[in-house]
Amino acid sequence: MAQDGKIEGKTFLITGGASGLGAAYVEAFLTFGAEKIAILDVAEKVGKDFAEKLNETYKNKVLFIRCDVSKEEDIKNSFQEVLTAFERIDVIINNAGIMNDSIDAWRTASDVNWQGLVSFTRKGISHMRKDEGGLGGSIINISSTAALVKLDILPVYCGSKAAVLHFSRSISSPEFYDNTGVRILTICFGPTSTPLLSNLQSKFLDQKVSQLFCASSDYPYQSVETAVEAFLKMFREGDPGSVWLSTCSKPVQDITSILDDANKPLQMLLLPEGVTNVSK
Repeated sequence: MAQDGKIEGKTFLITGGASGLGAAYVEAFLTFGAEKIAILDVAEKVGKDFAEKLNETYKNKVLFIRCDVSKEEDIKNSFQEVLTAFERIDVIINNAGIMNDSIDAWRTASDVNWQGLVSFTRKGISHMRKDEGGLGGSIINISSTAALVKLDILPVYCGSKAAVLHFSRSISSPEFYDNTGVRILTICFGPTSTPLLSNLQSKFLDQKVSQLFCASSDYPYQSVETAVEAFLKMFREGDPGSVWLSTCSKPVQDITSILDDANKPLQMLLLPEGVTNVSK
């Protein structure tokens, strides 16, 4: 796992990398010796300015590409542009996300949080897989603690992040890693002090419920620095297919076995009578 978790000399593609946690990942990876980083984001001016600033320090290691992750054509063109510029992609971080269940935004949010992530994951696997001539690599999918609980104020967001979690766990069997050399990791972040959580009340499905929630909520937010530290530990130490939890400023935790144990009773209900193997 040491080689998989190495940062130095690797090339990175990060969606939603112009601000918030994505931007913090970019700076952290550059600090630890990343060879090249492609920032993909819909915020063109912010992204270009950020890349220009970083390139003054890191000698043109950063490439910004405008990409709307909700649009397949943008994804396809951006992925090819990164490959043309870098020749290879070692790590993909599917970080782009929208928390907005409002009537005007929920469909776009679902496309960004879920459809775009699946598309980048599939393209990454095709490029990286060793059994088809690739060099292997890592794909990190950002889920949320919203995938682990029911939140009636944000059912669309919860559903999309639960889809991310289940997709990542379903695709990343030990056999998959052995065949492809592609390590897929998932991390569930709790509330973190980023722009994603700004103006929350307008983003809820039901405005009456949202007013009640905002008036009563004192849930602790963790800092960006804490979240990045958790991400780096997962990246360096995470086994293929593992799921990690970072919330309330607690030490990051590998929760793969907890999820596996929670799923076993349901698996037993689904198995034919007399079959007891629930290992897969």
